[in-house]
Amino acid sequence: MTWWTVVRFLHVLSAALWVGGQLTVSLVVLPLARRLLDEERRGGLLKAVGQRFGVFTVAVFLPVQIATGVAIAAHKGVTWGSLAEPGYGRVLAAKLLVFGLVMVAAALHGWASVAGRAVFARATALAGLVGSVAVVLLATALPAT
Repeated sequence: MTWWTVVRFLHVLSAALWVGGQLTVSLVVLPLARRLLDEERRGGLLKAVGQRFGVFTVAVFLPVQIATGVAIAAHKGVTWGSLAEPGYGRVLAAKLLVFGLVMVAAALHGWASVAGRAVFARATALAGLVGSVAVVLLATALPAT
């Protein structure tokens, strides 16, 4: 096992926890909360889950993704110019663009949830979830070397 194997593992693990967390909340927690809890308890639970997920995003996910992503890119010799080249560069550029949009959607979701804008919160949550799955799809197109 090399140092780069550990760096890639941390990058993938962090992404899996974040995207897996989104899927778990959307596909498991929300349906159960809607079915089993009254509106007040459901709101309290979802607010607590959202806050915890937000703290995880800022304190763990983003720092790990940025640090390991930059390290991997530097190790592979990625430059700003190479992001425009066909193949690896363009796939990585697309992944970075979608990742940035997902982070914007997540921030807007947090704002909308706190502001009581339920419809906008749902829309941004869905956009973030779909975008996160797209990031994973793009990541699978990148070679691990």
